[in-house]
Amino acid sequence: MEGWNRTTEFILMGITNIVWLQKFLFILTLFFFLLDIFGNILIISMVIRDLTLQSPMYFLLANLSFLDILFSTVTVPKMMSGFLMENLISKNGCIAQMYFFHFLGCAEGVLLAAMGYDRYVAICHPLHYKAIMQKATCIQLVFTAWVTGLTTSLVHAVMTSQLPFCNNKNIKHFFCDVKPVIKLACKDIHVNELTLAIVSGFLSTSTFLLTLLSYIYILAHLLQIRSSKGRSKIFSTCSSHLSIVILFYGTAMCTYIGPASENSIEKDRVAAILFTVITPTLNPLIYTLRNKEVRKSLEKNLKRSSILRLPIVK
Repeated sequence: MEGWNRTTEFILMGITNIVWLQKFLFILTLFFFLLDIFGNILIISMVIRDLTLQSPMYFLLANLSFLDILFSTVTVPKMMSGFLMENLISKNGCIAQMYFFHFLGCAEGVLLAAMGYDRYVAICHPLHYKAIMQKATCIQLVFTAWVTGLTTSLVHAVMTSQLPFCNNKNIKHFFCDVKPVIKLACKDIHVNELTLAIVSGFLSTSTFLLTLLSYIYILAHLLQIRSSKGRSKIFSTCSSHLSIVILFYGTAMCTYIGPASENSIEKDRVAAILFTVITPTLNPLIYTLRNKEVRKSLEKNLKRSSILRLPIVK
């Protein structure tokens, strides 16, 4: 009991202690982080500037890109500093990082479900698309995503902040996630683990099932179309979003469903690299490479910028 609540800061242990590997991972992570920021800002700017991308689908995509920028910023810079020096974080800073990480992650899950619904309406009810997916509806969907994230993440942050911590302050992770932090508490954490599994597990599973339901209806509609051209068009419309959904939910469900054992924390650390570094970087690349309208907008912007750079001949 004597050591309880004496911990005012933690040490993030990071990924590895091998010096040369730390330096290599720093350069690699910096590359992905810059690519993530640049790619998502490019998507946002294209949606704002290009009139051909002024639709509900791209409005939701721009919001996804904005969430991806914030999501990576919460964890990646702190992870990179850990490659170069001892990575200390205060208890309040740790709780804040945990809160914003879960807030943005939950918001992104809800937003992906909203994007799935948008694709369902566009494909299965094309004549009513404009009437259903009005600007006010899109704003409400984005607002719901943000509010859901704000409220659910508050549960984890408050419960973790109330735990008494011993003198052990080594967090076996590269950021403050719930499982490795509560593992250090000098108290039974079964209630915290159960709450994590229920809240995060329920939210990720329910939003995934809603997204899956949208695609079941889309698949049923697809089977009714006889023309291969029509099927190809629908597949190209949905493939980008579906790829992101698989990346996001696959890692999230593996991470937050189950107890905080030593093996699970090691597995979670690997999964966390995927959804904090790799996935936010791949999202704009997937949409740019697999979406014809985004590709055309990008080509048009590149041509416009190259024309502006041409010297004026007098």
